[in-house]
Amino acid sequence: QVQLVESGGGLVQAGGSLRLSCAASGRTSSSYSMGWFRQAPGKEREFVAAISWSGGSTYYADSVKGRFTISRDNAKNTVYLQMNSLKPEDTAVYYCAATISLPTTQEARYPYWGQGTQVTVSS
Repeated sequence: QVQLVESGGGLVQAGGSLRLSCAASGRTSSSYSMGWFRQAPGKEREFVAAISWSGGSTYYADSVKGRFTISRDNAKNTVYLQMNSLKPEDTAVYYCAATISLPTTQEARYPYWGQGTQVTVSS
């Protein structure tokens, strides 16, 4: 019903910035709450950020608060993750997710997922 495609990942030096995009398509995709998750090698997938359908409410993991910013442009059916002051520990595959419910940090409540985009931060 909803398809998500991430882009913008790549290699960046520590302290640098990167902007991820997630393009959504399908039925009324702009009405979905959106989230970003990430998974590093050997670790479980963790919550990064989430945003309500209106963009009025945002939520962040403590590890990225103050450095990352989630936003959305419903006219373009796209959600963004602006990542500043990147650290080597931010290296992971980043996933975009969508839910018809209110934004949540629980990945089990997101039925729709993208395939992920690799972010590598070198020291």
